[in-house]
Amino acid sequence: MGVPQAHYLCIDLKSFYASVECLDRGLDPLTTNLVVADPTRTDKTICLAASPSMKALGVSGRARVFEIPKGIDYIMAPPRMARYIERSADVYGVYLKHIAKEDIHVYSIDEAFFDIGPYLSLYGCTPRELGERIRRDVYETTGIPAACGLGTNLYLAKIALDITAKHSDDFFGELDEERYRAQLWDHEPITDFWRIGPGIARRLASHNIRTMGQVAMAPREMLFDEFGIDAEILIDHAWGVEPVEISDIKAYRSKSNSFSSAQILPCEYAPEDALVVAKEMAEGLALELVDVGRECAGVTLFVGYEALPEERELIKLSLERKQRLGPGVNASRRFLDPTSSERAIRSAVAEMFEEKVDMSRMVRRIGITVEGLTELDAPGVQRSLFSGGQDEEQERDRQRAINDIKRKYGKNAMLKALDLLPAATARERNAMIGGHRSGE
Repeated sequence: MGVPQAHYLCIDLKSFYASVECLDRGLDPLTTNLVVADPTRTDKTICLAASPSMKALGVSGRARVFEIPKGIDYIMAPPRMARYIERSADVYGVYLKHIAKEDIHVYSIDEAFFDIGPYLSLYGCTPRELGERIRRDVYETTGIPAACGLGTNLYLAKIALDITAKHSDDFFGELDEERYRAQLWDHEPITDFWRIGPGIARRLASHNIRTMGQVAMAPREMLFDEFGIDAEILIDHAWGVEPVEISDIKAYRSKSNSFSSAQILPCEYAPEDALVVAKEMAEGLALELVDVGRECAGVTLFVGYEALPEERELIKLSLERKQRLGPGVNASRRFLDPTSSERAIRSAVAEMFEEKVDMSRMVRRIGITVEGLTELDAPGVQRSLFSGGQDEEQERDRQRAINDIKRKYGKNAMLKALDLLPAATARERNAMIGGHRSGE
């Protein structure tokens, strides 16, 4: 007997944030003109979602508010990330009625992959019928519409969702390797394919490659010279091949061992004001380390400047989209001993900032990473004679108490004087999830 044919399903909740907002208002998600965007920001703010009827009018899901045509009557709903997480959990509960969690990979808040092959004999149905059954249950239980992609591997399921389903009246796409090559090898733009962004598309176009069929026929040596080891994935995908399975994803463990925090500041910041934000971020990472019982071996700082007029012109010429983002500086600092001390991490960040940052440039981006994480008092970690010892343990006790209070009463229940300065951002960010307003 041969190996049974694999069947993977990919489900995407249509305009998820917008659908949740419509349903909470008692409106039809498919026919209501609604965008999710923060009205407290300028009209340059990006819409986090647009309802299907808005997209039918030419409004993209990531349009800026000022790009929405003036003649359209629509609702602007402020983001409520906590609510979206709650509704996403409701949908996941529906998935678990049909498929075990071991065979589900949650790709994002509104998208998931399923290995449905083992369930077809159990339910006595075809892959298409099982996909329709799950999608219908999601809609009947939550009211949220969904699109589906069905493929013989994870990549084909994703492409069936992203490209084929979009051109199908029933929002359901199906692909195997043969149909993929027959139907999509000539498809343009190539950026419609998963993992191919504008940068990769430009590099391919420099070799007169604009379709996946042309990638498949291109000399392998040229592709490896251009993309390195990533060419292997690109070639596999050009042929509709994907060896990774959900079990491989579940078993994956990252080799990196770090926590990061990053911000794009809401406007140009003078360096001394940006330093306030950097200190807040350092303190937040220290609290996170204590909360999970970890220490770090070092810390890295990145500071990005606002682009000067001449730099902005060069960025435009290079076809980069982020035209306001200028150059930046990096610095790293290793600690004598692993630490989770707020004082030590904040001091290291402040020292690097003052040493490396050009104090005549305005700042727009800040990133901090604590790296080389180990468990607190991990065996085999040799402490120096100058280790903080009891002082650090007392500081950790204070940090644990702060974390307990924040968990019980909210992140803004305890603030430092630093957080009350006009340049500080922690209070506002504490009311956000993933950089967007939580709605709580």
